[in-house]
Amino acid sequence: MTKKDQDLSYLELFKTLFKINMITFGGGYTIAPVIMNDFCEKKNLITKEEMLDLIALAQSGPGALAVSTSLMTGYKTKGIKGAFVGAVASFLPPLLIISIIYLFYKQFASNYWVRAALRAMSGVISAVLVITTYDLGKVALKSYPVFSACVMVLSFVVGYFTNISVGIIVLFLAVLGAILFRIKE
Repeated sequence: MTKKDQDLSYLELFKTLFKINMITFGGGYTIAPVIMNDFCEKKNLITKEEMLDLIALAQSGPGALAVSTSLMTGYKTKGIKGAFVGAVASFLPPLLIISIIYLFYKQFASNYWVRAALRAMSGVISAVLVITTYDLGKVALKSYPVFSACVMVLSFVVGYFTNISVGIIVLFLAVLGAILFRIKE
């Protein structure tokens, strides 16, 4: 760990990931760029390439991408205890929000303004997903442009035109990448 990594306290790690998971709607792909911005650009604790690797690892594991990305970010910055802090900071906000919504569901479901806000958020989330895909694609294309472009196009075509699960596609590509890059070394 670098000096800068040690300066990040567990409380600061928790507060940062809790805040991100509390105010970011749309799942892991909308949370990942916010975490990347905070930890790569603002705090300068993780490089974009490392963050891309963390997101890829988080995506290949079971469970929600937001939780896995927060867990991996916590692990990268503070080790095993940081992973635990990251996981708690990521599942606590949705648990609190769902609990509040459960208590006031009838009032939320019939409120015109709540429904309008949710419809507006779906458009914003779509834009964030496009930007995230573009940013992650740029990083992936930087190191191995031909291989990365082929993998992106192939995975899109297979995912779009077949009934093969995205999880199976990701698992296959992870194994393929591990084999190819192991041979290259």
